[in-house]
Amino acid sequence: MASRDDLLFKIKLAEQAERFEDMVNFANELVKMGKELSNEERNLLSVAYKNSIGARRTAWRALVAIEAKDQEKGGKHVEIIKQYKKKVEQELEKIAQDVIAVLDNYLINSVPVGETKIFYLKMKGDYYRYWAESLVDARQKEIGLKASEAYQTATTSAEELPKTNPIKLGLALNYSVFHYEILNEPDKAIKLAKTAFDSAIQDLDKLEDEVYKDSASIMQLLRDNLTLWTSEKGEKGDEKEDEK
Repeated sequence: MASRDDLLFKIKLAEQAERFEDMVNFANELVKMGKELSNEERNLLSVAYKNSIGARRTAWRALVAIEAKDQEKGGKHVEIIKQYKKKVEQELEKIAQDVIAVLDNYLINSVPVGETKIFYLKMKGDYYRYWAESLVDARQKEIGLKASEAYQTATTSAEELPKTNPIKLGLALNYSVFHYEILNEPDKAIKLAKTAFDSAIQDLDKLEDEVYKDSASIMQLLRDNLTLWTSEKGEKGDEKEDEK
């Protein structure tokens, strides 16, 4: 069995080689050693899964657009496109299920209330959201409810964190995107994003440089989404919302 240091090196090596499925596998080996992850290890786990599922999310969006164009032209290849889209949806679902299982079985309950638990709960909400994106009707509602539960638990746990905390801001950002994209609740999305932004802006200049950089970058994403959402006056556009 590889040592912890060797596994950490393998994770970073796979990241540099952009072999994200390998990165996921190495990170899961690290998780299953049973020791609490450091901030660096936790972030690498997140990067591994986000890149792995991100490729499928991008592919799925592209296929949805291609399917729509094909239908406009008479739907000559629509069945082929649908079959291929289904394959991508199955891959996306498997990745989401895998990361949620890792979070539930090894991570969320292994740490006390605090930043790390909030990070994992936010991550759980994110992957239920990514899964829900490719679903419709009752199934989307079912998975969306699980995302909402994770996000809300994380939000309640984050109440004691400083308003400028990057994890708290990232949670507000992604939870607001969930309200906008999945629940079709633009008013709630705008309120959540605006509250987080307005609360943090007052204390932003008081932060140390490293934390300032992280918090400021997330606040810029909040501002960008607010600008987009308010300009659309509640109607979804073609632009993709920013998320952390």
